[in-house]
Amino acid sequence: MTARTLCRTAAGPRYAAVAALAVAGTMLLAGCGDQTDSATSKDTGKSSESAAPLADLLPQNIKDKGVIKVGSDIAYPPVEFKDESGKTVGIDPDLAAALGKQLGVKFEFENGTFDTLLTGLRSKRYDLAMSAMTDTKDRQEGVDSSTGKKVGEGVDFVDYFTAGVSIYTRKGDDKSIATWSDLCGKKIVVQRGTVSHDLAKAESEKCGGKGKISIEAFDNDLEAQTRLRGGGADAGSSDFPVAAYAVKTSGGGNDFQLVGEQVEAAPYGIAIAKGNDELTKAVQAALDAIIKNGEYGKIISKWGVDAGAVTEAKLNGGS
Repeated sequence: MTARTLCRTAAGPRYAAVAALAVAGTMLLAGCGDQTDSATSKDTGKSSESAAPLADLLPQNIKDKGVIKVGSDIAYPPVEFKDESGKTVGIDPDLAAALGKQLGVKFEFENGTFDTLLTGLRSKRYDLAMSAMTDTKDRQEGVDSSTGKKVGEGVDFVDYFTAGVSIYTRKGDDKSIATWSDLCGKKIVVQRGTVSHDLAKAESEKCGGKGKISIEAFDNDLEAQTRLRGGGADAGSSDFPVAAYAVKTSGGGNDFQLVGEQVEAAPYGIAIAKGNDELTKAVQAALDAIIKNGEYGKIISKWGVDAGAVTEAKLNGGS
């Protein structure tokens, strides 16, 4: 698992730290997808097909709706979150908007807790999930990473970013924590079902006589940060981009500090229920297109997370 379990684990890792995101969090977000004009342009005479060059790759039912429903835990800045006006912004919404231009549809984000997103995909509540979710074999196969048991149909991932997991503490009070093993006998706060959560549980089993790690898991990462900020824990953990952003912005940069090195770098993936090959290939083609035309790079640079950029849209590249 990786950032947000392995980049968040909707039942596992949602993880993937953005290693060189030394920009401690200058990655915030942007708005959701924009609907590409489906009418013929009066100024250029170009058709909607030229405006949205990959529209024909989409399944007919999605082309008819003009919308792709996206399940996302919209409380994970700077990957996705609500700005002061209530608008969904962040890295994922910006990328989704760019994908929408290629496909001629609007990506509509719907909020849900991270550990329910894959269930939402299986029940067809969402067309895809885009939520700093780490691409892992367990998720691909529909296996609960904490129990090893099959919990449902797996998903396919279109990998679009790379990130790892970091530990952070209150500023000036690191409790001598520099590695995961230093957490033995201490208390950590995490988001439920993420890679951070899985790593904490796995490390606790190794603690032996030093005392297990006390783990408090929350529905979202912001709640975990609040608990740590108030002195209710010794440390917190989340994907590197998110941890770095919290360190930079919370309390004007006075609340938290990163400790140690990020671990478990892995790909973030756009999750699509298995059997939807047409949609999966369309999203992969759209991602490759924005990588090649430079729009992807501009978005990644905008949020200061260049270190996590990918050069091609891989399918199921997680391990």
